[in-house]
Amino acid sequence: MAGRQEGVSRLQAGLGAWLSGALVLALAACGSSGPPGPGPHFKIGQPYKINGQWYHPAFVTEYEAIGIASWYGESYHGRATANGEIYDMYALTAAHPTLQLPSVVEVLNLENGRSLILRVNDRGPFVHDRLIDLSYAAARELGFEHQGLARVQVRYLGLARLDEAPIKPGEGREYAALRCELPAPERLVC
Repeated sequence: MAGRQEGVSRLQAGLGAWLSGALVLALAACGSSGPPGPGPHFKIGQPYKINGQWYHPAFVTEYEAIGIASWYGESYHGRATANGEIYDMYALTAAHPTLQLPSVVEVLNLENGRSLILRVNDRGPFVHDRLIDLSYAAARELGFEHQGLARVQVRYLGLARLDEAPIKPGEGREYAALRCELPAPERLVC
């Protein structure tokens, strides 16, 4: 009888370790603080400091903010983004200092009323308390590529799919947003 209880205890311990490992892997699918693998991946990341300012990335299910948008282009074109995608200045993408990557946001230019749905796949901007950094194509579509800056409203719509390529202006498709809820601290539901 003692041998049977010992076997059951070892089975329970092994099952518990397996379930713990599975939970860690499931949570890692929505963001990781460890070194990322090659290619596109989900990312949240650890708090970091740039130019004297601290940024605290976090998994959010709701986000809305008003602030200044800027854009970045040729000097970053073709380089890896923070989540391992390749930056394309002609695609509808953006950089945000704290949102989980990749995310889908709606950006509304408050100065002219134009809005776009964008894929957030990079970190930034890190200049003068700017809210979001858009690709050149996104800034052009929102009508501020010549001014360089615009007052915008940013609203989080959900996680972006990893298997979805960035959209270019004029394409007949939209970004799909995967909604996730956090019903309890230990459980992520996507």
